[in-house]
Amino acid sequence: MRSFVFVILCLSLTGCNSIYMKPGTMNTEQMIYSPRGGYSMQRSIKEVMENRGYNVSVGKLVRVSEVSGSETYQIPKDAKYAVNVKERSEKLRPIWCIFNGFWWWSFNVSIIDRSNNNEILTWRGRGCANSSLRKLNNILDELEIKDKPVNETPKRKKSVKKVKESNELLILAPKN
Repeated sequence: MRSFVFVILCLSLTGCNSIYMKPGTMNTEQMIYSPRGGYSMQRSIKEVMENRGYNVSVGKLVRVSEVSGSETYQIPKDAKYAVNVKERSEKLRPIWCIFNGFWWWSFNVSIIDRSNNNEILTWRGRGCANSSLRKLNNILDELEIKDKPVNETPKRKKSVKKVKESNELLILAPKN
């Protein structure tokens, strides 16, 4: 019985993240819009992107609804990408995440290309803080457009030997 519970526990841990992405679609020189505020995941995404060279803009506050208290922001026109993070409150997990940041995050991340309204990343995840940030860096490595090195020489195709043409006719027939 113990081994069965252990196997179920191990299998449940493998399904912590669901990621869909379009590799090679983000340009680090373009501006990215991100809403203000957020818990640790949203703040950390902005920080990681700025450290990687992205220009992160939070937009201008347009109005605050008196009824619901919701805020509306104007997205800058030159922002090519928009990042949206939905978080559930973080939880302190000092034993579970002892070597990984102590905080347990549960989140949904979406990045869209505003020029053609394509979603280039959808990430539903949960995990310890540091391991989630490592996954974010790996995801951004795959999303970023990589330029070819200037010194790279194109590979040559193998030469194909030309076969001499002949006027002979070859007939294959089974032996009797």
